[in-house]
Amino acid sequence: MTRKVILITICLVVLLAGCGQAAPQAPAATSAPAAQAPTAAPAAPDGAISFMVFGDPAEKAAYATLVDAFKQRNPQIDVQLVHIPAQGDYLTRLGADFAAGTPADIILVNYRRFAGFAVKGALEPLGPYLAKSSVVSEGDFYQEAIKAFYWNGTLTCIPQNVSSLVVYYNKNLFDQAGVAYPQAGWSWDDFLKAAQALTKDTNGDGATDQYGVGTELEAIRLAPFVWQNGGEIVDDPAKPTRLALDTPAATEAFQWFVDLQVKHHVAPDATQDQAEDSESRFMNGRLGMLLNSRRGVPTYREIKGFEWDVGPLPQGKQPVTILHSDAYCMTAASKNKPAAWAFVEFANSAEGQTIIAKTGRTVPSLKAVANSPAFLDSNSLPKSSQVFLDVIPHIRSLPTMAAWADIEEVLTEELQRAFYGQAPVSEAISAAATNSAPFFSR
Repeated sequence: MTRKVILITICLVVLLAGCGQAAPQAPAATSAPAAQAPTAAPAAPDGAISFMVFGDPAEKAAYATLVDAFKQRNPQIDVQLVHIPAQGDYLTRLGADFAAGTPADIILVNYRRFAGFAVKGALEPLGPYLAKSSVVSEGDFYQEAIKAFYWNGTLTCIPQNVSSLVVYYNKNLFDQAGVAYPQAGWSWDDFLKAAQALTKDTNGDGATDQYGVGTELEAIRLAPFVWQNGGEIVDDPAKPTRLALDTPAATEAFQWFVDLQVKHHVAPDATQDQAEDSESRFMNGRLGMLLNSRRGVPTYREIKGFEWDVGPLPQGKQPVTILHSDAYCMTAASKNKPAAWAFVEFANSAEGQTIIAKTGRTVPSLKAVANSPAFLDSNSLPKSSQVFLDVIPHIRSLPTMAAWADIEEVLTEELQRAFYGQAPVSEAISAAATNSAPFFSR
């Protein structure tokens, strides 16, 4: 090879290598994506999805507001709002829809019931979606709500609220009876005395027309009082194997709760409850105190005849309340998961939760929204919304297990028998334990 050819060859090598010292990096440079066509951005989700909720007309209106706001920002996604008024009918509809393979894309489910759907693989786990979100992260939420929606180590649904059980009270009736409003630290005795002062025969016919306290007779209403007295609902909250209401502390709390009706007669009996439920009685101005979660607020804001507010539960041996939380769940059968997630993400963004908070429906599960004027608005009822936030450190939740809804139904039935004087507390507790036992082994 001539000297001229050798020099030309060397020059070509140097040029191709970029320069003598950079030559070893050439293989890495040739593997870079610079020569590839740019990747197209993912297409925005579109199409149609359905969102099913339950509740009073005021609650339906709250979710309609949320859907409208989402559509304004995502006109390419059509959201059909499906509303079932009664919660019992809603659960029946859910079961039928899942059985038929035609559930809504997004459903609202309470933490006490979602495991029954999750165990069947009917829900799409949302933890992986949330982990990739640039809008909201798990750390933004109150963990008291988030942890209640874990199933097999995975976040399954995204909670919209971190509500608790509180006392709604008629300020006018309290003023007329000269009774102090519910306040932090008031005792079971204080609660009973207030209820007695508020229970009256207002027309002198010998029958009680106005009661001191009313509530839905469900296990979730009894549970916080059992916990406050040092008792437990189940033997092991993490891995329950049976009901544990037969302990002295739990039995004492159960009896105290039942005595509100059978002994003190400050709550309506079976006949009175059948004639008019406690929520209607409260709204009609004939009930001094109502035990409920935040979900009743949109409906109670329609009250015109009296002033009302909220206070904490009376305190037993220790301050405890119970979690009331519903979550947006995506069904595994959804045929448009991208659009469904877009709605769930929006609903749980600061903007979405602010919309629902302003309607009064929720105690926002996002800490920033819960502590904002959207929730703590002194110009909207209840004026003492701070109560819901103050009790969060004392919130406990019921067990997460597939058959818990069945167990709770058994306990609720026995609670009602005892509360209406149809069975002594000891018998009700024994029957609840016996009748619920098969469900613990499922």
